[in-house]
Amino acid sequence: MAAAVTTEIGGRQLRLTHPEKVLYPATGTTKADVIEYYVTIAPYLLPHVAGRIVTRKRWVDGVGTERRPGEVFFEKNLPDSAPDWIPRVPIEHKARTTTYPLFAEPAALAWAGQVAALELHVPQWRVGASGEHLNPDRLVLDLDPGPGVGLAECVEVAKRARALLKDIGLDPVPVTSGSKGIHLYAALDGTNDADGINAFAKRVAEALEEELPDLVVSSMRKSDRKGKVLVDWSQNNGAKTTIAPYSLRGRDEPFVAVPRTWRELGDPDLRHLRLDEVLARMRRRKDPLAPLGHEVEETDRLQAYRSKRDAGRTPEPVPKGRPTGSGEGRIFVVHEHHASSLHWDLRLERDGVLRCWALPKGVPDDPRRNRLAVPTEDHPLEYATFEGTIPKGEYGAGESLIWDDGTYETEKWNDGEVIVTLSGRDGGGLGGERRIALVRTGKNWLAHAMEPRSRARVASRHAVEPMLASPGTADDLQGDDWAFEMKWDGVRTIAVVDGDDVALLSRTGRQVAGTYPEVAEALATLAPAKPLVLDGEIVALGRGGAPDFGLLQRRIQLADEADVAAAREEVPVRFLVFDVLRAGGRDLTSKGYAQRREELAGLALDDLDSVEVPPAFTGTLEEAVAESRERGLEGVVAKRTDSTYLPGRRSRSWVKLKHQRSQSVVIGGWRPGNGRRSGGVGSLLVGIPEDGGLTYVGRVGTGFTERDLEHLTGRLGRLERKTSPFDEVPSDVRRDARWVTPRIVGEVVFSELTGDGHLRHPVWRGLRTDVDPADIVRE
Repeated sequence: MAAAVTTEIGGRQLRLTHPEKVLYPATGTTKADVIEYYVTIAPYLLPHVAGRIVTRKRWVDGVGTERRPGEVFFEKNLPDSAPDWIPRVPIEHKARTTTYPLFAEPAALAWAGQVAALELHVPQWRVGASGEHLNPDRLVLDLDPGPGVGLAECVEVAKRARALLKDIGLDPVPVTSGSKGIHLYAALDGTNDADGINAFAKRVAEALEEELPDLVVSSMRKSDRKGKVLVDWSQNNGAKTTIAPYSLRGRDEPFVAVPRTWRELGDPDLRHLRLDEVLARMRRRKDPLAPLGHEVEETDRLQAYRSKRDAGRTPEPVPKGRPTGSGEGRIFVVHEHHASSLHWDLRLERDGVLRCWALPKGVPDDPRRNRLAVPTEDHPLEYATFEGTIPKGEYGAGESLIWDDGTYETEKWNDGEVIVTLSGRDGGGLGGERRIALVRTGKNWLAHAMEPRSRARVASRHAVEPMLASPGTADDLQGDDWAFEMKWDGVRTIAVVDGDDVALLSRTGRQVAGTYPEVAEALATLAPAKPLVLDGEIVALGRGGAPDFGLLQRRIQLADEADVAAAREEVPVRFLVFDVLRAGGRDLTSKGYAQRREELAGLALDDLDSVEVPPAFTGTLEEAVAESRERGLEGVVAKRTDSTYLPGRRSRSWVKLKHQRSQSVVIGGWRPGNGRRSGGVGSLLVGIPEDGGLTYVGRVGTGFTERDLEHLTGRLGRLERKTSPFDEVPSDVRRDARWVTPRIVGEVVFSELTGDGHLRHPVWRGLRTDVDPADIVRE
């Protein structure tokens, strides 16, 4: 499978996972195709959902086939995992309050595609400025063909309905629903409430039934529908929703609810259209339903800022209009704010505003000590030059001075992590350049100082995301064009060597040269004239000479130079290199595996300390597996000899075959222990990120060392939260559970899966700091 990627859509950062996942098997339509469709069709779709609460219909594993349809469910509440920039609207129902999203920008539609929300349903009413129901602004009749009739009969009914509605001043627009029938939309002036419009729609349906008794039925009884078209008037009920125009449908093929012209309805070959046909169509046509759409208002990012300030009482800039910045700027400013308590405000230009964090202890300067960062409301760009005293009694009262300002470079920016390098002015508080990370931990964030940019620049210029192997069995290996490598039990690492500069990058892109300096020092002796990029695994060898992941845990978490120096003597590591991606100025990723291995052999890496090129196994799969077992290794990786290197993608050209079942998991909570573990961690509650949520897969209570428990207790305490991060948790587990924000990744081994998908007899192997939670897939 492809690795998760973070992309920018309309100025929003969105993390996309498993883009290659097939959601429509009949056509091979993937999640990436769905997301591309929704982003492309956004200018036409958004006006029809603007201001309307959106209920999503999700097929998390795809729509399946006719014989084995995929599981589907309606989702009304917006989950906590949804991006915080999607507007929320609480709607009170009889028994509960439901928080719905409003979709106002292409990125929101892309998010819907990311969580496999294929169908988007909206009511005929919109939400007012204060969150209240407005009266319906459109009427909808759903012409639904019963057994024995189809689109042709729906067209006949639609034409008669149009004539009837035009007689009373309403001119409807047809929409082929993408399912079976036709929807008719007519604009309303908003003077009548939903009950009144629903009653009127029912009278229209009854009138059509009276006029066409052999073709139309207005009753909802299924027994009355054979050979007839149901005119479903109930879509106008205030509690009902209808598929949004231009929404996909969860059918066997990716059909779309498409607005049509009346002339098109006269075509004897009229049919439902797929997403590719709709995209081609809209490149040369206008939206027939455009008059019923609403202008999509841009989100006012300064609303919260203005609500806290009176322009007549504060010297701060309080612009009246929406932000006018392009979102392309790179300015930053740090204010020293002498408010009720002294703190510093970090402000970064983004999306036409200044994104802000309050730093009670200042901008971090020591990598060993994290500092609290509290997000505050967006500020206008004009605030970048503001200095002055905010009067007593006003929000943020006190003197605000510019501590430093300048420009910044972005390495990463998403909803949970921001990495930037600040370049301050001469004489500023930063003293030049500083690289920092801001990491979300629940409601607040942590600010962390990172190492200087020299190695990061090497990595950013030449780094390649690692290609990943797919889990499989011997049955997945067809033909004899396979090479076999041992599977090494360590941490995947990309090495970038540029002259005597070396960057060692984990799978998440984190620089780990400081954690494994012996590897960086050895590679630096190569000093190539042109960048060299290697792929391999950093391992710690146990007594028998086999990689020991438990032993590697004593190195994997270290960053302090003194700690690393001490551990280096006790637990030396080696870099086992199995691929070369760039050498001598040439990109080798498009070359076949066999060619890359020849290039690798010519580099003489085995002459280096702490570096080794393990040979590929030349025997049969059975012999490779036997040797792997004999050497106490984790398994075998089979690679097609002609396979090219696919950065960041999980491919079937590489297949991993393990002796023991293992799984990367995310910690979402823990339960207190008994006996010697009393007061501490007794077991971990773990899950796997799936379809926008966290699926609970079991408890892990064995395999920990005392060092593991001590380290985990400290980290889990900093991530504690009140609510469960899991989609569902068994009641017996909830009883004394302590919940945490799911940021820590670990690995377990287990015997098998239970019927409900839980891990049977899981045993803890250790932390995986080289893997991001969102990148985890079920093995």
